Parts: sequence; structure tokens; C-alpha cells
Amino acid sequence: MATALYPGRFDPVTNGHVDITQRAASLFAEVTVAVYDLAPKDCLFSTAERVSMFSDAVKHLSNVTVKTFDGLVVDFARKESANVLVRGIRAVTDFEAELDMALMNKTMAPEIESVYMMASLEHLYISGHRIREVARLGYDVGDLVPAHVVAMLEKKIKR
Repeated sequence: MATALYPGRFDPVTNGHVDITQRAASLFAEVTVAVYDLAPKDCLFSTAERVSMFSDAVKHLSNVTVKTFDGLVVDFARKESANVLVRGIRAVTDFEAELDMALMNKTMAPEIESVYMMASLEHLYISGHRIREVARLGYDVGDLVPAHVVAMLEKKIKR
């Protein structure tokens, strides 16, 4: 069975990200969630915080690990012996961006397949960007992210 890599910013991890991870874990022998290592100025949460949040959210999945990466995702996939990149798609705008990325990744690493999973209906509108925005404005995002992420958002935003 294939080994998959699920890359992203995950700033913060949402219930949609967890859903994609759970579904991927049922399809692939191993799934590595690859948290992109970005400068603190580019994210609400540090890389270590994002790894910790995602690790806590998927601790019930025995075949999922969470790691950081930088550079090209295909290089990290090769390092992790992953032959599949898993990506979630919510809307047509996601498809347009993902198509370009998939074609570039295929050019750089023809041996790695890209697999796209449609977001579940209840998660179609959820994004890390939108979560950060509405949480800053005081909306309770408790139904949109794991409980421990709510606590970290409240602490970070200092409501």
C-alpha cells in the first residue's frame, strides 16, 4: 500500500484538515502530515505550535505522523519515501491553484502521484485564513477546529 504525504501550513489545523487526514489514513499505509516551516511573521502560530496542534488532533490515528519541512514538497516526499501527495479541495478556486501545483510537482517528481480529496460538505467553507479572521473578531470557532486549538487561539488572540 502507498505512503502518503499531506502538506500544508495548517495555521491553525481545522476540523477539515483532520477530516482529510482521517480519510487518508484509511486509504494509505502511512500518512505524514507535513507542516511547512514558515517564518513567525508569516503565521499566527509558530511552526512548533502548528506541529503540536496537529499532532494532538490526530493522536488517535496510529499510522499518522506530523513533521515539519521546508523547501520543495517533492524533495520532502522523497525523503519520507512517500509516493503520494494528498491534498484537499473545497472549491473551484482550490482546483485552479492545485492544478498548477500538481503539474509542477509531476514535472519535478514524475514518480509521485497527487491525490485530491473533496472536502466533506460540513467543512467546505473552513480555511485557516477564515478561522484566524473570525476568531480575531470574536466569533466562537469551537465547531470548526479541535477543542485544544480553540484554547490556543484564545490565548494567542488574548480575548
